[in-house]
Amino acid sequence: MASNTQDVDLEAERMTEPTETESGLDENVAGALSYLFGFVSGLIFFLIEGENQFVRFHAAQSIVVSGLVVLASIVLSIGGTILTTVMFASTSTVIIGSIISLLLGLVWLGLTLGGFAVWVYLIVTTYRGKTTRLPVVAGIADKLV
Repeated sequence: MASNTQDVDLEAERMTEPTETESGLDENVAGALSYLFGFVSGLIFFLIEGENQFVRFHAAQSIVVSGLVVLASIVLSIGGTILTTVMFASTSTVIIGSIISLLLGLVWLGLTLGGFAVWVYLIVTTYRGKTTRLPVVAGIADKLV
């Protein structure tokens, strides 16, 4: 009876070992750590690593992602404050102001939870040695590298 399995070339399937970086860490560890504290750790690894493109890309992407999340949070907070102040200034728009406040709170919650999920995903995939390129953000990070 014939088998449907194929021979596996273990040499071809063997993963390459991560190379060491200027910081003394393996590149997958340095890349993952560049996401740990957002743009602060991203900036540190971006400045430390002069030649390792894997770490520099992830550090640049960390700077851009965390910067965009912080910027969106600030814009949402300021916009929400202005809108709710205007809506609660008059007694006739209190209900509309309450609905807008609720919706903005839900958008802020979605931004926070989504940002956290992306942050964890980027740390895990980078630690595994993979390069995850986020739309728009990766293009900006490429220009920084």
